[in-house]
Amino acid sequence: MVKAVWQGKTIAESNNTVVVEGNHYFPPEHVNTEFLTPSDHTSYCPWKGTASYRHVLVNGLEATNAAWFYPEVKPKAQNLKDHVAFWKGVEVVG
Repeated sequence: MVKAVWQGKTIAESNNTVVVEGNHYFPPEHVNTEFLTPSDHTSYCPWKGTASYRHVLVNGLEATNAAWFYPEVKPKAQNLKDHVAFWKGVEVVG
């Protein structure tokens, strides 16, 4: 079981993550979206597409743009569509 944890709260948990470039991408149904807030930030990957971001917010503490996902993906990244990965202090363990 792989977990994404921020400030002692489990943000995501799954046995079915997709690992790409060292990042665990969690299926969207395994992410506790109550801890995610909107962000306007995006980034671009030539083979995955444009990533959208969310802030992770727990007990008033925010990890800015710490969650990302690809709502539209390029052909080689179909298995990542809408899966969520974490960084910026969100601990991924398991």
